[in-house]
Amino acid sequence: MTQQVNNLPKHVAIIMDGNGRWARQRGLPRIEGHRMGMESVRETVRVSSKLGIKYLTLFAFSSENWARPKVEVTALMQLLGFYLQKELVELDKNNVRLAAIGRLHELPTSARQQLDKAIATLQDNTGLMLVLALSYGGRAEIVDAVREIAREIKTGQIDVADVNEKCVSDHLYTAGIPDPDLLIRTSGELRVSNFLLWQISYAEIYVTETLWPDFRKAEYLKALDDYGNRQRRFGRVHAAVDK
Repeated sequence: MTQQVNNLPKHVAIIMDGNGRWARQRGLPRIEGHRMGMESVRETVRVSSKLGIKYLTLFAFSSENWARPKVEVTALMQLLGFYLQKELVELDKNNVRLAAIGRLHELPTSARQQLDKAIATLQDNTGLMLVLALSYGGRAEIVDAVREIAREIKTGQIDVADVNEKCVSDHLYTAGIPDPDLLIRTSGELRVSNFLLWQISYAEIYVTETLWPDFRKAEYLKALDDYGNRQRRFGRVHAAVDK
């Protein structure tokens, strides 16, 4: 039974880092780290669903990851397809919806087809929204949004005066998804790695030294508990502070 956690975030985003390091420490191929990382994905999704978290966004494959050795990229795409096939029944059973953000047209045809099939299968569910960031880069997302806004201005669909923060948000890959409340990064690295640059403006950030393949229920609950003890101000003075 999942323990009670107070003041849950509505949207958790995770930079899943440390798969390669985990494998290297054990003298294993990097792909073994990615494979074990899939177990952490499974458990994190399961716990999020049971707790009632509404959105979980996972940085699964960055636009920069295409520069990795071809054999590793191929293996990662195969792992994506394997996950979607193997977990589809459980995701559906747990009422999980699925979405994907990024330049999805860059994915291999087979991976894209499996992704589309899984999204369609789960589209009528009403529980946790699992968002996979694939071929994703925060700067690319903003560039794509600016291009679309410029096109709509050029064709007269919107006026320059209509361009504000809401307009930009509505043209991002994440349109319709609330900004993350909590950003978790594993492996102890202190950077956001081009992930959700616009959306994490006021997210609480939690960094753990734990490598992603070792990030399981206990570590996740620790991050959620830490978030629950914070006071979010969004640039304002807290009500308890004397004026």
